[in-house]
Amino acid sequence: MTAIDIGTGIALVLVIEGLVYALAPSLVEHLLEALRALPVETRRTLGLLTLVTGVLMLWALRA
Repeated sequence: MTAIDIGTGIALVLVIEGLVYALAPSLVEHLLEALRALPVETRRTLGLLTLVTGVLMLWALRA
């Protein structure tokens, strides 16, 4: 993994997040309210599942 790969990954995240905020800002507000309503442990579990999914996707794409 090179610095270009890392930069590309960060740039893609920024593009996707920018699209969400540009195309559906009210949806982002609703999602944030829904996240606030979840217990901390549920948010932590969701974050860990997202992390594991991302790592598995990277591993599969690199294999």
